[in-house]
Amino acid sequence: MVVSTNFLLVLVVCSSLIFFVTEAQRPALVKGLSWSFYQSSCPQLESIIKKRLEKQIKDDVGQAAGLLRLHFHDCFGCDSSVLLDGSVGGPSEQTAIPNLTLRKKSFKIIDDLRKRIQAECGQVVFCQAECGQFTGGPKYDVPLGRKDGLNFATEQATIDNLVAPFANTTTILDRLAAKGLDATDAVALSGAHTIGISHCTSFTERLYPNQDRTMDKTFTNNLKRSCPTADSNNTVNMDIRSPNVFDNKYYVDLMNRQGLFTSDQDLYTDRRTRGIVTSFAVNQSLFFEKFVIGMIKMGQLNVLTGGQGEIRNRCDRRNKDKKVDIATVVEELEETFSALF
Repeated sequence: MVVSTNFLLVLVVCSSLIFFVTEAQRPALVKGLSWSFYQSSCPQLESIIKKRLEKQIKDDVGQAAGLLRLHFHDCFGCDSSVLLDGSVGGPSEQTAIPNLTLRKKSFKIIDDLRKRIQAECGQVVFCQAECGQFTGGPKYDVPLGRKDGLNFATEQATIDNLVAPFANTTTILDRLAAKGLDATDAVALSGAHTIGISHCTSFTERLYPNQDRTMDKTFTNNLKRSCPTADSNNTVNMDIRSPNVFDNKYYVDLMNRQGLFTSDQDLYTDRRTRGIVTSFAVNQSLFFEKFVIGMIKMGQLNVLTGGQGEIRNRCDRRNKDKKVDIATVVEELEETFSALF
């Protein structure tokens, strides 16, 4: 597995699965990145992350989806700016509407990993990390060496970069094409919805006041029982067939008109992407291969290396915002010792 620093921690966390993409299939590395960036400075990096994440996800399998979603929301900047708490330097990206439902525990997991790695290797790893699924998905290497960003994204930039659940295929393809990602990447990356949950308010416009005609009627009725009103606070599984396993059943859902979001189901409705959906539904290995390629491409967008960015001492604050005083020193000593036990 290959990882990047604070963002590294959001990437590294997301890439420990069971499927391998050959070197010939991997996208070319962006200048400044490496597959073995931490080989000398922190050779035990992967084992530290893997051991801790296995326990976290065994205790709560939902954290796999939470970490993967955190990675998607940090990209398409991939600079760990979503981890900044906003106490200084600007409003936190975490307060942007699309980020309000990011799991709080996911941020804690990333910072816990940062503490453990710094206790073993010093301040050498960025807060960016691959969200390796320990839920049956593919294992892949991640380009390492990108640094953490110094700036916050505005709320409008956050909204513009993410695909809303009510987006149609044209919007999806246009937004990803602007980032150098093609239709196959778009469909493959959407497959991340094979695990995780959604709040009712992300899709109830398809139920009320009228049913979306592209939805299977039995599926609709079941959703209405879980979400009896348009503003219900309940949650449902994203994939009705295997919600806790990273597999290709999401695409089977789409072929059966059981996609949860408009942005999901329209991938099968639209002729430009229907064939890709079908190919993934009948060939899980193909889906895994294309998902890995899409993740690697996405993880190399807007790379900060060399004199750009920084290696944050804490994932939730920029180094220049840190006040050096006795309280801070004590806090960091406590963090170091707690990470060892």
